Amino acid sequence: QVQLVESGGTLVQAGDSLRLSCAASGRTLSTHLMGWFRQAPGKEREFLATIRWTTGETYYADSVKGRFTISRDSAKNTAYLQMSSLKPEDTAVYYCAGGGGRGSYYGTRPLDYDYWGQGTQVTVSS
Repeated sequence: QVQLVESGGTLVQAGDSLRLSCAASGRTLSTHLMGWFRQAPGKEREFLATIRWTTGETYYADSVKGRFTISRDSAKNTAYLQMSSLKPEDTAVYYCAGGGGRGSYYGTRPLDYDYWGQGTQVTVSS
């Protein structure tokens, strides 16, 4: 089993930056891909970014490319999502997820992942 714990969500103002963290524990050697998603009330879960743990290869949704950056610190078993130029439309619950390789290469769908964090709320005021 792998456990993911997210942190960093808070209330910010439009234009601010924020970094979310996702700490992994357990059988982390089985995790090949980690991703970030978000979900606002009444909307489907939206793909944001993925990173391959071994190589650091990243892939982004067009909607956040240039504003959001995914990274990882292997020594800390932690993934990050650095967000800049935040907008009220970015308000959502943000989730990190891990996959063992059963899903697609880019991991853009929730079904590509095996386990999820609890989510952390990000609220951007205008």
